[in-house]
Amino acid sequence: MKRKKPASRKLAVQMTKPAPGAVVTVQNVNVPGYTSGVNAAKYVAMRGALLRVLPRRAPGVTQTEMFEAVMEHLPEDLFPNGAKANWWAKTVQLDLEAKGIVQRSTQVKPLRWCRVK
Repeated sequence: MKRKKPASRKLAVQMTKPAPGAVVTVQNVNVPGYTSGVNAAKYVAMRGALLRVLPRRAPGVTQTEMFEAVMEHLPEDLFPNGAKANWWAKTVQLDLEAKGIVQRSTQVKPLRWCRVK
């Protein structure tokens, strides 16, 4: 009988639900050195949605396309009727950009984003 490979640690961490009231520290690529604490459950949900919809190749998607695409991947209990989803998408996008996971393409207008990692 073949054994299944264990899931990578990185994947296991991403799938783990944060404890209620947990906070994640986010960065902002536009303001180096600035950090802020945000709700971990909403961050994890939005991060998963963003990474699911962002293409791995340029030219990427526009901000409007990104905001629309994440909506179908968000849990209704955290984002009822998409409440505050655009703010969360932008916050997580800026954080992932600061961490080098998402890249902004300034070669075209409007701006576009794609995954790097």
